[in-house]
Amino acid sequence: MIALRKFISIVDKINYRIGRVTMYGIFVMMAILLWSSISKTFFNPSLWTLEMAQFAMVAYYILGGPYSIQMGSNVRMDLLYGGWSTRRKAAIDTITVLFLIFYLGVLLWGGIDSTLYSFKYGGERSPTAWRPYLWPIKVIMCTGIALMLLQALSELFKDILRLRGEEIDNVV
Repeated sequence: MIALRKFISIVDKINYRIGRVTMYGIFVMMAILLWSSISKTFFNPSLWTLEMAQFAMVAYYILGGPYSIQMGSNVRMDLLYGGWSTRRKAAIDTITVLFLIFYLGVLLWGGIDSTLYSFKYGGERSPTAWRPYLWPIKVIMCTGIALMLLQALSELFKDILRLRGEEIDNVV
């Protein structure tokens, strides 16, 4: 059980810090979109703004996901769940997080395959006028999915400890 608690502590601390930094990504997106509006109004429109805003949104969403799971901010049906005991919630969460772990594993496998393809063929590029390389966003996506997978495992371990009747300390 000490190993579980150590794993939980390390993963939660990493994802907490990354999530706190990532939350400011909204300002990056706002700046890109503001520049897009200004350049379209007063100058020649920039080719890069739409795709760059999309890349920033992907990074914001993917890297913020583990933090959201950790904070319990993810969407859940609260019709029955809210009235259950902590132990029953942990039992149900143990089952549902296994589905999440499977899904994230498949997603990571496909993401790594896609990223390796991008590297293998000389740098895959977007088919737009700007033509940015796609490997940077693919690496960010794989990193975010891996962090989300680790956070899902952390949540599974927390639920196992709750089922055993042990107290879970807030590590962050």
